[in-house]
Order: sequence, then C-alpha cells, then structure tokens
Amino acid sequence: MLNNIAALHPAAAALNSYESISTVTVGAGGQASIDFTSIPSTYKHLQIRGMATFTTATNAIILQNNSDTGSNYAWHQLYGTGSVAGASASTTTTFQNISVAPETTVTAVFVCDILDYGNTSKYKTSRSLSGYDKNGSGVIALRSGLWMNTNAITSLSLKYDSGGNFAQYSSFALYGIKG
Repeated sequence: MLNNIAALHPAAAALNSYESISTVTVGAGGQASIDFTSIPSTYKHLQIRGMATFTTATNAIILQNNSDTGSNYAWHQLYGTGSVAGASASTTTTFQNISVAPETTVTAVFVCDILDYGNTSKYKTSRSLSGYDKNGSGVIALRSGLWMNTNAITSLSLKYDSGGNFAQYSSFALYGIKG
C-alpha cells in the first residue's frame, strides 16, 4: 500500500527509500550551527529531521544552502497555537525559516524536505512541519521555502534566527531520498 501512495504522490517515498547521510548530536556547551557538508548528489530529495532545545529564547530555526547568506530566499508559513491561527511570509531574505523554536525548557521537533536538491535547472524548494508542546500552549507550523538559485545543494546550515546556540542533546539527522 505504501508504494501505491508513493505512485499517487511522487513526493511521498517508500520507507526503504530513505538512507542516512549524517547525524549530529550537540555536545556540552551547545553549538551555534549544525552543518551538513559534502552532501552526495546521488538522491532525488533530502530530508532533515530535528529535535532541538535552545540556550536562549528565539523565534525560529533557519536554513541556509551552500553558505549563501545573500538575500536569495523566501518563505511562508501557516501556524496555530491552540487559540490563535495565523500566517506570515518573507521574501528576498537571507534564510529559509523551517521550524518553530520555543524557549529554553521545551524541545521543538521538525521534519524538512528539500526537493530536487541536485537539479541545476530550477530554484530549490523546501517544506517543513514543526512544533512543540508547552503544557497546552505550544505551536505547530507548516512552512515552505524557496532558494532562488539553480546550483545543486552540497551543504546545509541550520541556525537560530536571532543567534544563540542549540543546547546539549539537540539532535539532527540528514537523509537522502532515492528517486
């Protein structure tokens, strides 16, 4: 049945289509960025999975491709808090916003798909689902992003949007999805 779903929805992949590329677990003292480098070009899509706690309060986890810090990104989001729903967007910014990020005592989780990362004839898109629970006052968000560049993605960097560090035991995994 799962393969039938993948046939109907090409972005959905069978479970055996995912291969681990790299994992990072943050050590004592925290870490300012999570960098995945030398990403092989042998997959159709990429997926990042993360569980992150933060050393300072922040708004979001951001993504930059190939060390590009120029205004070559855009993103939009839909979110809900249990009592409020909203939407926001940003264009020509220096990053993609991929995950909600709570205060220092709560862990945020996210899954981010980066589609057609090796295709050199189009811009790169991403989609992510993220959230956290804070005894009923958490947030869930669905985001999409655009990197306005046709280069193949060979490295990814995850950071806070407002500085700070990922706290010890935060964990991230990069997967390649077969075509």
